Amino acid sequence: MELLGLTTLALVVFVTCFSFLSMWTKMHTVGRLPPGPTPLPIIGNILQLNLKDIPASLSKLAKEYGPVYTVYFGSWPTVVLHGYDVVKEALLNQGDEFLGRGPLPIVEDSQKGHGLIFSGGERWKLLRRFSLTTLKNFGMGKRSLEERVQEEAQCLVEELRKTEAQPFDPTFILACAPCNVICSILFNERFQYNDKIFLNLMDLLNKNFHEVNSIWCQMYNLWPTFMKHIPGKHKDFSKRLDDVKNFILEKVKEHQESLDPTNPRDYIDCFLSKIEEEKHNRKSDFDLENLAICGSNLFTAGTETTGTTLRFGLLLLLKHQEVQAKVHEELDRVIGRHQPPSMKDKMKLPYTDAVLHEIQRYITLLPSSLPHAVVQDTKFRHYVIPKGTAVFPLLSSVLLDQKEFPNPEKFDPGHFLDKNGSFKKTDYFVPFSLGKRSCIGESLARMELFLFFTTILQKFSLKTLVDPRDLDIKPVATGIINLPPPYKLCLVPR
Repeated sequence: MELLGLTTLALVVFVTCFSFLSMWTKMHTVGRLPPGPTPLPIIGNILQLNLKDIPASLSKLAKEYGPVYTVYFGSWPTVVLHGYDVVKEALLNQGDEFLGRGPLPIVEDSQKGHGLIFSGGERWKLLRRFSLTTLKNFGMGKRSLEERVQEEAQCLVEELRKTEAQPFDPTFILACAPCNVICSILFNERFQYNDKIFLNLMDLLNKNFHEVNSIWCQMYNLWPTFMKHIPGKHKDFSKRLDDVKNFILEKVKEHQESLDPTNPRDYIDCFLSKIEEEKHNRKSDFDLENLAICGSNLFTAGTETTGTTLRFGLLLLLKHQEVQAKVHEELDRVIGRHQPPSMKDKMKLPYTDAVLHEIQRYITLLPSSLPHAVVQDTKFRHYVIPKGTAVFPLLSSVLLDQKEFPNPEKFDPGHFLDKNGSFKKTDYFVPFSLGKRSCIGESLARMELFLFFTTILQKFSLKTLVDPRDLDIKPVATGIINLPPPYKLCLVPR
């Protein structure tokens, strides 16, 4: 028995090493990958990475290997792009070649190439084009949607008043507002902030955003074939993804019963009409599975990214009371305390606008972006990257660029102000990424952040429970997503 066990172990090690060497040989025969640290079989370059702060580790390696280099996550090579020039060159100048989606197995294995985020090729092009058109038809970037966001901002303020200046954790309340906006677009419905179904959904999203950085999910991304058979928290992550998808499917069923193709109410109606239109096309990508995953993608991204940015932003203003005071002064002077903020006020609020940009720059919500991949053998600078190779455009290397943003590790709205105090634009502001794979809801997110942020600051003063100097503002985990540490605050009516 012991001999059999040793033989089996030896065989597994041999096959693993042989597979790694075969892949290594193939990658270097087909293409000429950028240099990088020498990987080990199975684990790749994991020993050179700090799993608690992967973006910082990748920036450190860039100092040794340059702005374009190769690192191995497990057995899979990934080309890292560090700095604005190479990120722009890849995602804008050669955008069509870097258009693929790189692997993120913990999500990809559940969504199986469907939807907006983890699809590719013609399916992705069709679904993105359809979704962009539909979102615009339902007001994205228009006055009609602005009014909807303004209404939700007032609902948020009323909910915040119920805290009666007592300490509370803002996690769920701040996520509820953007969630209601995306719900109104997806299925023409909004929820009360104390609705049990609503709160359960918020809990699912919040847990998964925290869990995606966990060691369990990172191990799954490195060795998915092995981890599929191992119990652990990654199983809970996948189940929560399915729960969100099932919630969307329930809404789809409700819409199927009352669909009027001549009068679409929302995104789901439009998608269902498209399914009916292409029902004779067996190869059509407009089906219920893609509808469920597209809806899940929009629902998740439209809720948590904006909610997390707001939560991190309020924490930074608690830490920097002088910044909060200047925002209050500008809002009082330009808008007053009774007129609801609108997008036309943005040009007249340069300091507040700079603070919002600095929040997004400083927190680098998605420091590595989502992984890209090249869709063909691609010549990039002096190298040839084989088709299918994953690519990390390191957004943190752009948002924390020392030349563009002096003292980038310091929170300073002055990074976005000129010497006259006017707002200063910069091409280095890339929290939504660049190119054709950039965030589909960027214009909506910008509108929400401005209107929610200014409405909250117009009506409340933020009070910390501890000395501002003692507030911890370091992200709880730095991997795929930067999340603020948990905290409580008091909102005192102004």
